[in-house]
Amino acid sequence: MKIEWTKTGINRRKFLKGATALGTAAAMPMGFAGSAFAAEDGVLRVRAYGDSDVMDPAFGKGVTDETVHAAIYNKLIQYKPGREWDWQLDAAAMIEQVDATHIKFALRDTIGFTNGFGAMTAEDVKFSFERLIDEEVASPIKGDVGPLSHVEVTGEREGTIVLNEPFAPLWNIALPYAAGNIVSKAAVEAAGGRIGTDPVAESGPYLRSSWDPKNKTTLTRNPDWKGDAPAWDTIEILPIDDENTAEIAFEAGELDFTRVSLGSVGRYRGGVPNGGQLQEYPSLYYVWLGMNLDHPKLQNQKLRQAIQHAIDVPTILEAAYFGAADPANGMIAPGLVGSRPEALVPAAANFEKAAALLAESGETNVTLTLDILNKTTYSTIAQIIQATLAQIGITVEINLLESGAFWASGDNENLQLVLNRFSMAPDPSYATSWFVTEQAGIWNWERFRNEEFDQLHTAAAQSTDAAARDEMYRRAQDLMEQSGAYRFITHEATPIIHTPRVSPALRPDGLPLLRYFGKS
Repeated sequence: MKIEWTKTGINRRKFLKGATALGTAAAMPMGFAGSAFAAEDGVLRVRAYGDSDVMDPAFGKGVTDETVHAAIYNKLIQYKPGREWDWQLDAAAMIEQVDATHIKFALRDTIGFTNGFGAMTAEDVKFSFERLIDEEVASPIKGDVGPLSHVEVTGEREGTIVLNEPFAPLWNIALPYAAGNIVSKAAVEAAGGRIGTDPVAESGPYLRSSWDPKNKTTLTRNPDWKGDAPAWDTIEILPIDDENTAEIAFEAGELDFTRVSLGSVGRYRGGVPNGGQLQEYPSLYYVWLGMNLDHPKLQNQKLRQAIQHAIDVPTILEAAYFGAADPANGMIAPGLVGSRPEALVPAAANFEKAAALLAESGETNVTLTLDILNKTTYSTIAQIIQATLAQIGITVEINLLESGAFWASGDNENLQLVLNRFSMAPDPSYATSWFVTEQAGIWNWERFRNEEFDQLHTAAAQSTDAAARDEMYRRAQDLMEQSGAYRFITHEATPIIHTPRVSPALRPDGLPLLRYFGKS
């Protein structure tokens, strides 16, 4: 599809006409019958974008597994549902940071593991945390616990988390997210040191009662749970990769809750079928155009800055995100420490300034390649970038890459421009960690190297002063943008719909906390 640029911007007619519903070939889980369920039953039916097949928190694959883990296991603290990032007590009756490297905790005396594995103790906490940093275990989420040294057991249900150095993200990522799940030491050891597809021993308000691979995960109330009773007798989690397919299922009465596509937000703003409601949340993802500083064609900073100013973010958001997403001012999303109130380069293109910068660069007849993942949204963005850069005389050739080739871009020395999207956790250190010098050519595909940035990343993670961290992370993003290697585009968005009988419990980025879902 060719993009046309007019005096008023991109011709979006082709994009908007092409945004059609998914055809009947789209796959749904086998259990879908196509008829509405009884509105008063005690079953909550939610959609996940993937299947959850790993029950060992140390080896979870991210959101899909954590959605289940957070309901069947306990942490010292959990994320608190709401529009602002906060946490609340879970397994801990008390938790306190007594100094920069020591966090004392005391467990509730009412939490026990299933299958006869007894009460949760401080020894279970020690085992759960320390196996994450065990080289023989080789947990892929080891980095989430940062400079964890060990856990000192001071009583049956009391202990102290000991760090090698201060680590502020402990409270935002390590404790309330995947790394914080507490498993039974005895159960894991009895299973040979690693949990497979069977949870072995659970402790949360729900139990995973069954799993039908790629079709359905079923959670049921834990009869031995001593905390606040969960609202639902049963939760069915249906893995549906495509959001349009999930919308069809919702409108057919087969789902109570699902994320929806950004292209459907305008339609749902006018009313959600079945008496449902639309809620719009920001996202922690960040999308940007990167430039490989090591490539001979991109050595000139003035050229890179010309590219920055020639990309029109509002047009990208209208055409690729249907106006349902906002411009990004950096990597760090609004609501988090370090989020900048504005970017150094305004969202709207400034062709006059871009042309002047290009002239100052002395570069002529510039032709560049733009690598993207082969998905419709990214193709749309890339074609808009191609059209806008053409306005200042820069030719862009788009390379569509399948997943394997795209995610190997860190090894591609010929990489020039790249359109990228990274996930994020609710602490700014999770974003800056990928752009330090030691990540150049690994996840830092721009090969951005800046000594001040590296120092800020380390110092900010160690600081417990929120205001100081905020200033440091803002400065770090300024350095990235000043290099000319980054054009920040958007954090996307997380729109969800739910039936009127459900009171969703969501993180500030719209992700579900199933254990806290209520009834309306």
